Amino acid sequence: MEVATTAPLTPADMLAAGSSIQKALEAMRRHLGMAVAYVSEFVGDQSVFRAVDAPGLEAVIAPGDSRPLDDLFCRHILAGRLPELMPDVAAIPFAMTRPIMQQVPIGSHMSVPIRLENGDTYGMFCCLSFERNLSLNDRDLRMMRVFADMAAHQIGENLSAQRRAQQLRAQIQAIIDQKGFLNVFQPICELSTGIPLGFESLCRFQSTPYRSPDKWFAEAETVGLGLELEKAVLAEALAVTSHLTGELYISLNASPELLADRWLLDLVRRHRSRRILIEVTEHVAVHDYASLQRAISELRDSGAMIAVDDAGAGYAGLQHIVQIQPDVIKLDNSLVRDIERDPARRALLSALIFFSRETNCSVVAEGIETEEQRIILQALGVTKGQGYLLGRPAAISDLVPEQGQRDLAVAGGRKKRH
Repeated sequence: MEVATTAPLTPADMLAAGSSIQKALEAMRRHLGMAVAYVSEFVGDQSVFRAVDAPGLEAVIAPGDSRPLDDLFCRHILAGRLPELMPDVAAIPFAMTRPIMQQVPIGSHMSVPIRLENGDTYGMFCCLSFERNLSLNDRDLRMMRVFADMAAHQIGENLSAQRRAQQLRAQIQAIIDQKGFLNVFQPICELSTGIPLGFESLCRFQSTPYRSPDKWFAEAETVGLGLELEKAVLAEALAVTSHLTGELYISLNASPELLADRWLLDLVRRHRSRRILIEVTEHVAVHDYASLQRAISELRDSGAMIAVDDAGAGYAGLQHIVQIQPDVIKLDNSLVRDIERDPARRALLSALIFFSRETNCSVVAEGIETEEQRIILQALGVTKGQGYLLGRPAAISDLVPEQGQRDLAVAGGRKKRH
């Protein structure tokens, strides 16, 4: 008989994945009038208790506890040397020779294997009491098998999810270690001249099948590698743009969590000679603005500028902008889209532009794709923008050929940046 060899499922995994297992244990224990019910997992030569229902006996048996398989009934039940149903353990001589009987006075015992869909035995679904219980019968045993099958289904789903998470984590770790991504850069231009003032770093992943960057970062977050992936991408972006000179700046996207990490502050300090704009990406609400403000203050003291990204969309509303007090407000492309036909978008843009003037910060419009959009934005008072009309994301060497870097930097230096 093959025993499951998948990675151990922790008690937290068991209960978080579905309280149905815990409820099943309680229901079965109450129905049988037993003292203890548990689900165990076979891990090597140990039986590990993954879920337990034993009121008043929590100090004796608890999730995460384990016992050697050789001490218990489990192996012998699986091999047929002991029955699954033992109303009176004392009446079975072989059971009385097991080491567990010298430690715990088990009077009645019922246990059935938990078998996964692939046929592997995960562990046991077990109930026991300290007195014999002659009322236990085959009907009770059949009911326990039903509960064991339910538990097997839930555990199988949990283990599959765990394996997928492990595979995803390994894939993302490989991307980080092997730099399996490409940084491209989109020009941020002065609308009146089209001259680049800076470049926003955008990440493209090379793994197949293709998934958009936001999905990769979201998946990295779910497996605990979100910050590590961000760090790898930002460090590489600054490395490949180290040859830029003059007043051209590099714009980097960073989550609030990364802003609070000393790593980012150290990175900015190592590149004090660079003009760096940090765009605060915001896809979830910030719950601790005081900590975020302290981190932003240190970054500013080290020479970085701060932008609020995606203004006008999601959580990047006015309260978010007020709390961060950015140097730059980047208007979300959803506001720019259809601006030539939508008076509501123009009204909201006008309000944000007025707000920026009152708070002495600059505005950059994202997603400019048509000449008509550029003209309307200029008429509303926007002076900087980015989008396919002004330049598509590309390798920095394609955007700023070496022979033209100095001329472009000088030209950009004559313009107001922020």
